[in-house]
Amino acid sequence: MNWLQSFKMAFKSIMSKKGRSALTMLGIIIGIASVMTIVSVVNGYNKQTMERINSMGTNRVSVYAYRQDNKNIFDGLYDYCLGMSDIIDGITPSASIWTQGGVRYGSRSSTNMEYAPQLYLGSDQYSACNNFVIEYGRDISKVDIVNYNNVCVLGARAAKLFFDYLNPLGESLSVNGVAFKVVGVYKEKDPDSDWSLDNVIVFPYTASRAINNQDIGSLSEFIIKGKDKKSLTEIVSRVDGYLSTVIPEGTGYYSVYNEGQWQDQSNEFAKTMSLVLGGIGFISLLVGGIGIMNIMLVTVTERTREIGIRRAIGAPRSAIVSQFLVEAAMICGIGGIFGIIVGFAGTLIAGKLIVNMILIPGVGVTAAAFVFSVVLGIIFGMYPAIKASALLPVVALRAE
Repeated sequence: MNWLQSFKMAFKSIMSKKGRSALTMLGIIIGIASVMTIVSVVNGYNKQTMERINSMGTNRVSVYAYRQDNKNIFDGLYDYCLGMSDIIDGITPSASIWTQGGVRYGSRSSTNMEYAPQLYLGSDQYSACNNFVIEYGRDISKVDIVNYNNVCVLGARAAKLFFDYLNPLGESLSVNGVAFKVVGVYKEKDPDSDWSLDNVIVFPYTASRAINNQDIGSLSEFIIKGKDKKSLTEIVSRVDGYLSTVIPEGTGYYSVYNEGQWQDQSNEFAKTMSLVLGGIGFISLLVGGIGIMNIMLVTVTERTREIGIRRAIGAPRSAIVSQFLVEAAMICGIGGIFGIIVGFAGTLIAGKLIVNMILIPGVGVTAAAFVFSVVLGIIFGMYPAIKASALLPVVALRAE
């Protein structure tokens, strides 16, 4: 018997018992849909996390250091890093600051905003370390820092919150009653997040006394930007060695770590979640596969006389095996197609609710889901098919 005839007979058998076939497919549909949804959402979440990490800046080293005597650490660290310009692109404080009075421009105040801008103190290399690009105006300069100039640079969302569509360059924001002139605006890089990376205002780190009456020695968090990922190990080692001489044991504390570790940990977490949640969906597929085996065994019993007749007129065992395997594979394949459709819908809904993204299963995930459903049918249909082919013609023909 040729394969085309096997498919025709299998389709006829499935359609003759639509209700039973639909219920048999249900386990496969649920399993395929759940696995597709889980894998797609986890991959989407990981992609979103990686994009956010990349928008913050890659190849970064975080430094936390302070002295008990509040001695200024950053200026010396800044000069030390300038001597490693072959492997370092920049260094900046990364201190988030808070003011009781907030930031004001005219009648607008950050204290009345749902998502108030984050205020940061930075060096002339803040934008390089945090992956910002000036859209118009200029960046904070070394002159601003040395001369204690009261200037600031706005993120794209902060500029919109205070100025809407007006040009903010040359305007002044009031921080604790102190006026800071807007000299530049960063290009938008994180438009879709409520807690957007664009919702920032950056001041020269020497403005800390004017803003919150603290001196430079209170700065303890810094970011170093490496030229590439390979340079980070050397940067961590050399900066750690430098700080050990600046902050002897018992006089303070320091730590230096590669932020790339967070990215690696995020990838490992995503893989683990995919395996764990995907395993749960796989159990559903196994249950569906057992249902396929059960219904195929029932089919063998119902068609015993048909098998006996075919064997009596010379049909080889391989023809019987292929007939039942095709039927099992077709049931799972059709169930897989419906599962893929449900999986697409589930991914769209879950993506919007869980990670607030429009997610669509990838081509690879979709193809793998369909192939796996067919293979599952063949695996769980193997035993009923072999059992059917092993029936003796005389015994099969006696069946009622």
